[in-house]
Amino acid sequence: MKYALAGCGRIAPFHIQSALDNRLEIAGLCDKDIHKARALAHRFNLKEDICYADFAAMISHIPDIGFVSVATDSGSHHDVVMEAFRMGLNVLCEKPVALNLDDADEMIETAKKKDLVFGVCQQNRMNNATVMVKQAIDAGAFGKISNAAVCIRWSRDHSYYEGDDWRGKWASDGGTLMNQCIHGLDLLRYLAGPDIDYMYALLGNREHPYLEVEDIGVGVFKFKNGIVATAEGTSNVYRDNLEETLTIIGEKGTVKLGGQAAERIDFWQFNDATVNSWKIGTQKFASVYGDGHVRIFEDFKDAVEKHRRPFVDGKSGRDALETVLAFYESYRTKEAVYFPLSHADTRDMEGIKLQ
Repeated sequence: MKYALAGCGRIAPFHIQSALDNRLEIAGLCDKDIHKARALAHRFNLKEDICYADFAAMISHIPDIGFVSVATDSGSHHDVVMEAFRMGLNVLCEKPVALNLDDADEMIETAKKKDLVFGVCQQNRMNNATVMVKQAIDAGAFGKISNAAVCIRWSRDHSYYEGDDWRGKWASDGGTLMNQCIHGLDLLRYLAGPDIDYMYALLGNREHPYLEVEDIGVGVFKFKNGIVATAEGTSNVYRDNLEETLTIIGEKGTVKLGGQAAERIDFWQFNDATVNSWKIGTQKFASVYGDGHVRIFEDFKDAVEKHRRPFVDGKSGRDALETVLAFYESYRTKEAVYFPLSHADTRDMEGIKLQ
C-alpha cells in the first residue's frame, strides 16, 4: 500500500518508522520547508525525489495512495485534512484533530459523505496497559467505579517553543493541555466515560511568561455514569519529564498506570481472582510518544483495506478535543461547563491573562 506524509517535524519520524514497520511503501514526504522533508528522507534512507514542498503537487505525482498521515502544525490540521478529502484520500491525522469543534465536525462529516476512512493518532489507547484496563472494565471487574484521576507532569522549556513559531499560541496551538496532555485526558475519557456530564477548571501560566497559553491546568469532572474524576496537566516539571499516571478506583478493583505515558501498571488489585492473576506486561518506552504509533498505523492500514472504521476514529479525536476545550471554556466563563459542547475554539481564550 502506498503512503505519504504531510508535515516533517518533531513527530514525523514516528510516522515514518510506523509506516516502515507496517510495510507501507513510502511514496511521498511533504513539508513547506522542503529541507525538513529531505532531512527526514536522509534519516530513513529514502530517495530525495519523493520530497515535496506542496501537498497538492505531491498527491498529483503519486497515483493510488492508500492513505496519508497529517503531522503538520496543530492549527493547520483541518485545512490539510480537508484538502486531502477533496482529493479522495483516506487520512490519519495527528492530535489534536483540530483547534475548534466546528472544524472537527466538518472533518468528520466530510469523511462520512465521501466514504473515506478517517482516524486520529491518539496512540496511548493502544498501550498494553490501556488494553488490559479496558478489558477489566468491560468484564465488570471493577464493580461500580467510584473515581479516577489522571496526572501528566512533563517538562517543556524555552528551547522547545523556540523550535517552531506556531507553538504556544491560541490561534495555532493551545497550551500544555492541548499539546502535551491531550493523550492523558483522552485515556481518562476513554476508560472512565466516555460521556461527561459537566466539569470545571483552573488554568495558569506559572513558568512560561513568554507564551499566551496555559502551562498548568487542573479540572474536576462528573461523568454521566456517576464517576468523579480529577485531571492535572503541566509542562512545568524541572528539566525532565516526570510521569503520566492514571488511577481508577472501584468497589471490587483498583488500578494505577504509571511511567512517562501511562504505559506501565504500577498497581493491579481485583476481587476477581482471574482478573487479578492476569499477566501484567511491562513496557518501557524510549520517549513519551510511546510505541503506539506502530499499532495505530497497523489498525489504520487494515481499516483502509477492509473499508471499516478505525479503532481511533474522528469521533474519538473530537471527544479528546472537546475535553481540552472544556477546560478553556470553564476558565474563561468561571463556570462549570456542561457537555456536549458546541462551537468551542482555542481562540476564545485570546486576550485572557493567565498567571
